[in-house]
Amino acid sequence: MDRFAAVERALRSAAPHLLLDAVTAALREQYGVERAELRLADYGLTTLQVVEDVPYTTESVSIQGSPQGRAFGAQEPRVEPKAVEGATTVHLPVTVRGDRMGVLTVIVPDERFDPAHLPEMQRVCEALGHEILVAERDTDLYLLARRAARLTLAAEMQWQLLPGRSVSRPEFSLGAHLEPAYAIFGDNFDWTVSAHHLTLTVTNGMGEGMEAALLTNLVVNALRNARRAGLDLPGQASLADQAVYAQYRGALHASVLLLRFDLATGEVEAVDAGSPRMWRLRGRVVESVGFDAQLPLGMFEETAYVAERLRLEPGDRILVGSDGVYNGVSAAGELYGERALARSLSAHRLLPASQVPQAVLRDLGDYRGSLPLDDDALVVCLDWFGR
Repeated sequence: MDRFAAVERALRSAAPHLLLDAVTAALREQYGVERAELRLADYGLTTLQVVEDVPYTTESVSIQGSPQGRAFGAQEPRVEPKAVEGATTVHLPVTVRGDRMGVLTVIVPDERFDPAHLPEMQRVCEALGHEILVAERDTDLYLLARRAARLTLAAEMQWQLLPGRSVSRPEFSLGAHLEPAYAIFGDNFDWTVSAHHLTLTVTNGMGEGMEAALLTNLVVNALRNARRAGLDLPGQASLADQAVYAQYRGALHASVLLLRFDLATGEVEAVDAGSPRMWRLRGRVVESVGFDAQLPLGMFEETAYVAERLRLEPGDRILVGSDGVYNGVSAAGELYGERALARSLSAHRLLPASQVPQAVLRDLGDYRGSLPLDDDALVVCLDWFGR
């Protein structure tokens, strides 16, 4: 049995809350690792929190500027030869199918360290990430390590709905982020990928707090139910519209942008039912992509929806923002979506899609200055590579 297979077998046989112990013991036996530390990115993507039995015992490290954060951001192993006397410290990103989860730091005595082992150790981190996702069904250990502060109940409900924060396939790379991470209300995103299509939905629920969270939960699950029943995009919107109207009789509604990407051709089918908006960066030109505005879900009984189409070209970048983004106001009274958002998208064109949402939201914070964020802010970025 080769080294990687031995570590993978140890991970699969470990109890859900003992994954770090299992991977440390296996890495010690196979690669001479002295000790290991696992940190997961918090919901706000600002810190890396240690996975430990008693949460918050060990101080977190910032993603910006720390060695662990640089490995997390670059998605590459980072080697520190002299961080520990007589040993080499290696920070390895833990990522599953493009979803950046955290960093595994290992310390190897200098006489046992071999740079040729790094690719295998990186594969171990990918296997660890897969096992963490499975283990989260049975233990709160890893979910607790993802929070730097207590979540509101509304935020807890919203985060449990999300499919992840990023995903990649040969045809595309996608990243998304929500702010404020620990007190989000009605904004949400969802995606699913099949052999032939990527379906992406961005939701902006009406109201605040629990009211908004309950509405968004209804919308997201109604859309999933319709999609899994085989309905087309307009049919998905119609079924969710009926579900919301049946519950609230028009008193509450939700804005949704539904997008379905053909992975083979780049053709995009879209249903615009409310406020989320889309921009496209093609070459160095940023332009707003306008759709025919249709009624938000649940506003009236049995609304009929119509799909529109456009085509992406390899190299295109798509950005979708909620009204909390493009309606952000500067001290001078100008909306962020008028000019500043396009400048931000252009300025960050060299960043990978997984890092763009946070960069755009940082720019939004600078743009607003001292003005507080008075609404959810959601950004989704997709890089299209095509086949």
